[in-house]
Amino acid sequence: MEKIVDIIESIAHEKGLEPDKVKAALKTAFIQTAKRVISDKFDYEVDLNEETRIASIFQIITVVADDDEKLEGELAEAFISLTEAKELDEDVEVEDQLQYEHKLEDYGRTAAQQLFREIEFHIQRLVEDELYDKFKGKVGTIISGRVTRVDAQQSTFVELDEIRAVLPMKSRIKGEIFKPGEILKAVVRRVTVDKQEGMIIELSRTSPKFLEELLRLEVPEINDEVVIVEHSARIPGERAKIALYSTHPKVDPVGATVGVKGVRINAVSEELNGENIDCVEYTNVPELFISRAMSPAIISSVVITETPEGADKKATVILPADQKSKAIGRSGINIRLASMLTGYSIELEEQEGAVTSESGEIEEEKEGIDSLEALFK
Repeated sequence: MEKIVDIIESIAHEKGLEPDKVKAALKTAFIQTAKRVISDKFDYEVDLNEETRIASIFQIITVVADDDEKLEGELAEAFISLTEAKELDEDVEVEDQLQYEHKLEDYGRTAAQQLFREIEFHIQRLVEDELYDKFKGKVGTIISGRVTRVDAQQSTFVELDEIRAVLPMKSRIKGEIFKPGEILKAVVRRVTVDKQEGMIIELSRTSPKFLEELLRLEVPEINDEVVIVEHSARIPGERAKIALYSTHPKVDPVGATVGVKGVRINAVSEELNGENIDCVEYTNVPELFISRAMSPAIISSVVITETPEGADKKATVILPADQKSKAIGRSGINIRLASMLTGYSIELEEQEGAVTSESGEIEEEKEGIDSLEALFK
């Protein structure tokens, strides 16, 4: 097969593939063609000569003793007796391998058509493998693409350079509507391969990871890892909480993330269809972390409940009666997010003798903050 090296270079350049991988794929295509056209009972090797730019295919023949039973078996053609082998090469020994060259051109048009199909198949597999590796490495990161269509199940299909991805309805923020031609941002949720449909890239706009990656794009301190997003929790389209800490003593993690007059956090909120985002400073002291996560409610104290290893962690939050509605939030959203953020199942307990007047509320709130913060300083 002449000029095959030129074909390798051409395919590699056109498909953006590594020449060595294309070379390996073509060798496999030659071997599979030989097995189909010549015989699948033999082993073959392919030689790609860089100087002549010609491909040669060889059948492997093993040298065996003159009385070896393999010379009489079904695979007799795959073996040669030591006596016959020495007529070809005096230095040959038992278990050595000789090569017998086959020319696919001698097998007519059938061989040429089979080789073409094999090359096409293996190059396509190579392209798919490269795409799979590329997008597998992008799981958890944001991509942008153009919407091509929305099907009857409200799944949104997005064109990403060489391939198409899908944003299922369940991974779309409530109230969002996308039309063909729009540019859509989403996080790559997972990449799978289906025997019938091929590679499937599933996107998400409801994952907490999408919120974290949007913050990384909008907040330089997070991108530079001066501010770290430790945890995040979302009820998509409604509200989210993020726990942050700073690796630099002079950088306020919450202030840096919110930005001047809220410009940074508002930009992220706008991308999330108006989702409210609460920023909480993270601490490894669970009582203090839970109290911060319950914001905007003012907490008097937090009691961690001892639980068996492996069981759900529990905490009791003690607070004034007039703070209970804030702690729960509309439809229970605040306490749910606080629980998701901290990893604790949270129960509320009203503080005895809580003052409910406006002036008393202020004193109670201030006292609660000061006492809890001072406890863990």
